[in-house]
Amino acid sequence: MKILSRNVYVGPNVYANFPVICYQIDLGELENWPSVKLGHDFIEGLVKTIPSLQSHGCSYGETGGFLRRLREDEGTWVGHIWEHVAIELQNLAGVAVTFGRTRSLAEKGTYYVVYQYQQQDVGLEAGALGLKLLNHLMPEHIQKTINAKIEDDFDFSQELTDFIKMAQRKEFGPSTASLVNAAQARDIPWLRLNNYSLVQFGHGKYQQRIQATITSETKHIAVEISCDKEDTHNLLNDLGLPVPKQMMVYDERQAVRAAKRIGYPVVVKPLNANHGRGVSINLTTDEEIVTAFQEALKYGTGRAVLLESFITGYDHRMLVVNNELVAVAKRVPGHVKGDGVSTIEQLINIVNQDPRRGVGHEKVLTRLELDSQASRLMEEAGHTKESVLPNGEAFYLRSTANLSTGGTAIDVTDVVHPDNRDMAIRAIRAIGLDIGGVDFLTDDISKSYKEIGGGICECNAAPGFRMHVAPSEGKPRDVAGKVIDMLFPPGTNSRIPVAAITGTNGKTTTSRMLASIMKSAGYTTGMTSTDGVYIDGHLTVKGDMTGPTSAQIVLRDPSVDFAILETARGGIIKRGLGYTTCNVGACLNISADHLGQRGIDTLEQLAQIKRVVVEVAQDCVVLNADDINCLQMAEFCSAKQICYITMDSGHGLVRQHIRQGGMAVVLEKGINGDMITIYDKGAHIPLLWTHLIPATIEGKALHNVQNAMFATAMAYSFDTSLEDIRQGLRIFNTSFYQAPGRLNIFDEYPFKVILDYAHNPAAIRGITGLAGRLDVKGKRRLVIAMPGDRRDEDIIDAASAVADTFDTFVCKADDDRRGRGVDEVPQLLKASLMAAGVDEANIQVIPSEVDAIDAGLTSCQSGDLLVVLGDNITRCWKQIVHFNEDGDKTILEGEKPSQDFPEKLFEYVEHKFELQEGSRLVQDERGVHIVVDRDEDSD
Repeated sequence: MKILSRNVYVGPNVYANFPVICYQIDLGELENWPSVKLGHDFIEGLVKTIPSLQSHGCSYGETGGFLRRLREDEGTWVGHIWEHVAIELQNLAGVAVTFGRTRSLAEKGTYYVVYQYQQQDVGLEAGALGLKLLNHLMPEHIQKTINAKIEDDFDFSQELTDFIKMAQRKEFGPSTASLVNAAQARDIPWLRLNNYSLVQFGHGKYQQRIQATITSETKHIAVEISCDKEDTHNLLNDLGLPVPKQMMVYDERQAVRAAKRIGYPVVVKPLNANHGRGVSINLTTDEEIVTAFQEALKYGTGRAVLLESFITGYDHRMLVVNNELVAVAKRVPGHVKGDGVSTIEQLINIVNQDPRRGVGHEKVLTRLELDSQASRLMEEAGHTKESVLPNGEAFYLRSTANLSTGGTAIDVTDVVHPDNRDMAIRAIRAIGLDIGGVDFLTDDISKSYKEIGGGICECNAAPGFRMHVAPSEGKPRDVAGKVIDMLFPPGTNSRIPVAAITGTNGKTTTSRMLASIMKSAGYTTGMTSTDGVYIDGHLTVKGDMTGPTSAQIVLRDPSVDFAILETARGGIIKRGLGYTTCNVGACLNISADHLGQRGIDTLEQLAQIKRVVVEVAQDCVVLNADDINCLQMAEFCSAKQICYITMDSGHGLVRQHIRQGGMAVVLEKGINGDMITIYDKGAHIPLLWTHLIPATIEGKALHNVQNAMFATAMAYSFDTSLEDIRQGLRIFNTSFYQAPGRLNIFDEYPFKVILDYAHNPAAIRGITGLAGRLDVKGKRRLVIAMPGDRRDEDIIDAASAVADTFDTFVCKADDDRRGRGVDEVPQLLKASLMAAGVDEANIQVIPSEVDAIDAGLTSCQSGDLLVVLGDNITRCWKQIVHFNEDGDKTILEGEKPSQDFPEKLFEYVEHKFELQEGSRLVQDERGVHIVVDRDEDSD
C-alpha cells in the first residue's frame, strides 16, 4: 500500500466541520485482498488485539457493526479497516473521536481515508501505529507480496503503552482540558497557542488567555508572592490568619538549630517548589533534619530552605476563584492497604492497575512510586518493599497528600464551616490572586479553626483542578466553569464579528470594500487577502494570506474587533478553514480556475470545496444568484438568512425569494443609471447609484459593481447603517496603493493604462467587458498572460474572451513558468488568438513581462487604452508609472479607432427561472432555495 498524499485539516473542511486527517492511498495488490480473503486469523487477530473495535457501529449504526463488515460477504478493504483502527487507538489514549470516512476514487485501488483527530501529532501517530499493526497481522505471503516492513521484535502492547504516554503528553492536562470544555459549553471559541497549556479564549479584542490555571487577569506580583513561601507566611501571619511558626535557613547546622527553636516535630520544604516536591513532614530528630534539608535543596531554585512547626490534621485543598470558595477536597496521601498476602511492592502494582492512574498529571490519579521518600517512610516503620502488611492495615508512601505524588481526593465542599471558608477567601485576597489554592490542615473541616485549631501550610497560584473535577470520592465540581464565568461574565462578548469571503474572482476587492465600510462604521478591522494581512488598514504580513494560518493571525490580534477573512481554494484543500464558524459567509462566483489540480477537475467539484465557507456561516449566507453553482449551495447552509445577489432585476427565483420576505441585493436600472437596491422582509431600500462608487469607473466596471453589491449585502447583514455603507463605498477606490492589482488606472499619459491581476478566463472576461464599455478614441491594446499551471483549454478560453475586443496583443509569460517552457504559454495564446480570427500582424510574442509591458507602452498613441494583465504587480506598476522618464517617445495619431460597444438595453420583464433536471425549489422562513436530489454515500 502506498500513501500518495496526506493532508492535516485544522478546521472545517470538505469532509467535516472539525479537524480531520486525510490520506490518499493506493492499495496496490491489497485491492484484491478484502478482509474475508485475508483470512480468519487476520480478522480475529485484529479483534483480539483491539477488542474495543466491537463498539464501532460503522454503516450499520449499531454496536458490532464494523465487525460485521469485516466478516460478512467478502468483507471490507484495508483502507476502511485502517480508518477504524486509527480512530480506536486515539480512543484508547483517552481522545474522544468518532468520525471517519473511506471513499474509493476513480482509479481502481485508490481511496481517501479520513479520520478525526484532536491533537495533530497524536492523530498522525495513531495512523502510523495502526498501519504497522495491520501489516503485522496480515498472512505471511501477503506481507512478502506487498514488501511490508516487518519488525521481528514488534510488541503491540508496548507500542500501545508508548503511544498512550505520548498522547497524554501532547493533549491538554486535566486542568486545561476542563477549562477548554467549560468554554466550549458556553460557546466561547478557543485557540491553542503552543504545544503546552497556553490557550486563548475568545477572539480579537475580547480575548482572554490562560496558562494552566493562571489567567490573563492574574497579577504577576501575586504569583511572585505565592511562589515565595516565606513572603506568603509573613503576609498571612501579619493579617492574623492561622499559619505555623516558620524560619528560613541556608545550611544544615542552621536547620538543626531552627528545628530546636521551633520545637519538634517540624516540616522541611523548599522555598519555592510546588506539587509537594522536596517536602518532608513530622521530622523528630537532627539526622532527619539533615536528610530533609538536602532533599529540599534538590527542588528549590536557591540556597534557602524553610522549616515550619508540624501541624496535625487532614490535608485540605480549598480552591478560591474570584473571591469565592468554589471547591474543597480532602486529600489523602498515596498509600496501600494490606491483604495479609501481598508485599508492599505487589500492593503498589495492584493500586497502579487502576485505569484512572497514570504518570504525573496525565490522568485523574497518579501512579504510586517506590522512590526515596517512600523508602525513608518504610525504613522508619521498619518495613521493606518485601514486607507483607496485615489485612486492612494502611501504609502511607507519602508524607504529603498531593495528587501528583499518588494521593487521592474526597470532595467536602458542602460541609465546610463558614469560618474556614472566610479564612481561605481572606488568604487568597491578601495575596491578590484571582484563582488560588489554600492548603489547610485541620482535623475536621466542618468545625471552625478558631475552635479546634488548624493552619495554612501553603497558598498556591495555578492550583490544579483535577481533584475537584474528578475526585476519588464525592461530587465533581464545575470549578472550570467558575473561571470562565469570571473571564467572560454572562452577557459579555467573546466573539468578534467574522465575515468570510470565497469565490473564484473578486474576493480581495470585495474584502477591501467591506473593510472600507466597516472602518467607516468605527471598527478596527483585521483582513486577510492575497496581498497579505491588514490590521486597521495597515499591511502587517505580506504575501498570499488566504489560508487558516492567516485567519488565526487576525483572530489572535487583540486590537481587532471585526474580522474579514478572504478564503481561497488552496487553503481549504490543503488545511481547511482557520475558523470554526463565521457570522456571514459569501460565495461570489464559481468559474474555471486551477482545474485539473489536486483532484479538482470540474466546476461542481470546485463549488464543493468553496461551499465549506458558507456551510459554517451562522447568521447569513450571501450567494450569487446569477451563478448556478452558487445558487445550489443554499441547500447546505444552516444560517438564519439567505441573501441573493443578482445583476438581473428580472431574475425569477430572486423575485420569488423577495416575495417570500427574503433578503436580496439587486441591480436596478433607472433614468440616472444603475441603482444598488436592498430588499429585506418586504422593504425596498435604494442604496447608491453605481456611478458614484469610484471603483466601478462610473458604473462601467460591472465586476466591481457586483463586488460592491456583495460588500453591501455583508455589511447590511451586520446591521451596519445605510449611511456607513454608502460612505464606505464612496471613499473606496482601486488605486494601486489601496487595491494593488485590482483595476489600477494610470492616466497621466496621452493614453490610459489599466493594470489588473486577472488570471483566469472569468476574470479576463470581466476586464475585457470593461474595456469594451469604456469610451476609447484610439485603439484597445492588451498585454496578456496566463499562469503556466492552468489547463490548455483555460488558456485557449482566455484568448477567445479577448479576441473580439482588443486591437493589438502582446502575449507574455509569468515569471514563474510553473512547469511550462519559456514561451509555451504566449505561443499558445498567439495560436488561440489567430484561431479566433485575429490577424497575426497584430500579435507579438514577448515572454519577458518587463519587455512585453515596455512594448505595449511604446506602441500606445494618444487616446489609446492599454490593459496590462500583470504578474509581479509592484514591478509592473513602477514600470508603468516611470515609463518615458528618460526621454520623449513619439505618440502617433491618426490610426483607425476600434469600434464602440453599446450596452445591452434592459428588459423590464421578470424572467422565469428554469430548474435543472433533478432539482426542486424549497421554501422556508428564509425565502426560497434550490435542492438537488443526490445519492447518499455510506461508510
